[in-house]
Amino acid sequence: MRLTVPYRSSIDGGLRFAAAQTEWIQREWRRLEVRAIDWSEGTVIWFRGDRLPLSVDGNAVTIGDGHHRVVMRGAGAVRAAVERSLRALATKELPTRTHELARTHDIAIRKVSVRNQRSRWGSCSTKGTIALNWRLIQMPASVLDYVIVHELAHRRQPNHSPRFWREVERLDPAWREGERWLRKYGKELL
Repeated sequence: MRLTVPYRSSIDGGLRFAAAQTEWIQREWRRLEVRAIDWSEGTVIWFRGDRLPLSVDGNAVTIGDGHHRVVMRGAGAVRAAVERSLRALATKELPTRTHELARTHDIAIRKVSVRNQRSRWGSCSTKGTIALNWRLIQMPASVLDYVIVHELAHRRQPNHSPRFWREVERLDPAWREGERWLRKYGKELL
């Protein structure tokens, strides 16, 4: 493990900070260890808001009871193959859904991209480009829509002011449920 301290900060100060954050550091370390383990038969993952087991049969992986099927190219890591397949699915579906919601709410957007972000669900540029995390495909549809609406609201309010949250409320009156889901389960996906 490495401790990096900002320029002009003391190592003692960094060590005191790390000591005060021991619980969080241990929790994050365990989370990273879990991410390093490859998936196998019976591993449970999120898919469209449900926790579903994987079935591995040779070079084929099925999520749940036929919800999604992944064919691996030769012997390889199950996790990498499933994540690659889910990312391709997200790349196909998320831009379409984003454009639908933008039309519904009469919000102009330029482009939608799907990315492999490790710390955020989405972003919106000042020019109207929306970037979404492919892992949104693993969430319930209502949470996915909340994240998209959140980014669309930034087209009208490019901040997180009270006016922004009123805009989110106007676009998605149930947004708080999506926010609660993200707080409760989001760390499992990132």
